[in-house]
Amino acid sequence: MTETGLGAGVPRHGSGPGWAAKLALQPWFHRMCSRIPGLRYIARTEGEALFEVVSGFVRSQCLLALVELRVLHRLADSPDTTARLALLTGVPGNRMAVLLQAGAALKLVRRKGDQWRLTARGAAFLTVPGLEAMVRHHPVLYRDLSDPTAFFRGETQPELARFWPYVFGAGGAGDPDLVARYSALMSDSQGLVAEDTLRLVDFRGITHLMDVGGGTGAFLAAVGQAHPAIRRSLFDLPAVVAGASARLGPEVAILSGSFRDDPLPQGADAISLIRVLYDHADATVAALLANVFRALRPGGRLILSEPMSGGARPDPATDVYFTVYTLAMETGRTRSADEIAALLTAAGFVAISPARSLRRFITSALSATKP
Repeated sequence: MTETGLGAGVPRHGSGPGWAAKLALQPWFHRMCSRIPGLRYIARTEGEALFEVVSGFVRSQCLLALVELRVLHRLADSPDTTARLALLTGVPGNRMAVLLQAGAALKLVRRKGDQWRLTARGAAFLTVPGLEAMVRHHPVLYRDLSDPTAFFRGETQPELARFWPYVFGAGGAGDPDLVARYSALMSDSQGLVAEDTLRLVDFRGITHLMDVGGGTGAFLAAVGQAHPAIRRSLFDLPAVVAGASARLGPEVAILSGSFRDDPLPQGADAISLIRVLYDHADATVAALLANVFRALRPGGRLILSEPMSGGARPDPATDVYFTVYTLAMETGRTRSADEIAALLTAAGFVAISPARSLRRFITSALSATKP
């Protein structure tokens, strides 16, 4: 029997689906599960989880509408009615009712009587640094995924790649408006990354830390609060570090340059790369790690912190969101801890610690040593 179509001639490997998947492919199995109490619960749970996958894009768009219309912000000030919120936002009352009901299903708002109130989750959304900025930024990615088949085939020109042209090299950072957008978005979320990194990595024994690609210095500011005795330096593109002095003060050395084109300043006994590697292709990362290796003194440490793929154990936060995001950027890649460790080993680093994480959707961290 011959095979035609796109799959013709593609070799097949393995013996097909596992036994559980084979059962799940049978309609009679689902009918049986619906009649047996123990299996009924499992089937219902799996069904709900599957529908969450199917309906996820609507959830994200409802969240975007709640943010853009500032519904959550208005309810943070005081409870309000559907009619009043409709009037304030210019949304017809019947449509506002649908949006608020969706917000309640997402547990962001709740209704008591005829008034809507903010829930604890809704309040957290407004106070967690960077979340609102991330959601407002998402329409760029949504547009890039409007034709997902063409996107994954590489047949599109993602808008996100044009949003972050700084990644292509120092020349991409010449637009002040672009630099400001980049710096603001990164700074908003860097607080959580810094918080987790400081808890995951042992900073004892470090006397001089240089943060490479550190933007306007949010990570170094957090390090200074937690470890005031550590001498700190910031290295990034000239247009990016211009806004760092006000945040960091005179005690932090501001060093400008491109880690692509310039040797890194020497003298630090620790260098940090916070959310840097996943912005760049393997060749760029290999060159950067070699640059870091040369700059460190013997016994010096490299600290890495960024979202990492789950590798052999795929993670929804990183292997769905971050991997697709970096794919749309067209320059970077969300790597697993094992892939990063291999790059570190190739650069000459030893004593590579296992990656650790408190919240994988925020960051994972590891460290390595120059022998």
